[in-house]
Amino acid sequence: MIDHVALYVTDLEGSRRFYERALEPLGYAVSAEMEGFVGFAHAGSLQLALRTGKGASTTGHVAFQADDRPTVDAFHAAATAAGGTDEGAPGVREHYHASYYAAFVADPDGNNIEAVCHKPA
Repeated sequence: MIDHVALYVTDLEGSRRFYERALEPLGYAVSAEMEGFVGFAHAGSLQLALRTGKGASTTGHVAFQADDRPTVDAFHAAATAAGGTDEGAPGVREHYHASYYAAFVADPDGNNIEAVCHKPA
């Protein structure tokens, strides 16, 4: 089981602003900060960290669970409004399974982030 994921970013403050807006519909908020590090928690548990000190992670993919389809839609809207690049509008991806409803956005460093709901409509 995964405890948390860390991504290296080129602009910590810019990425922080992006993720604050993009992940707010999913219930994430900044929970820890220190030099070169910002952590985001969901339900009290740190699950995503942004870090500096190495080259940016530009081939990463992180998928966040959403409680329902409207939350996936809200994530996509918030992430693109925050400057993310659309990499797949909200919709069913039947090639994964019949209820796989997801949206994909590239963050400022090009990492692909996804919100997904596995529940039927």
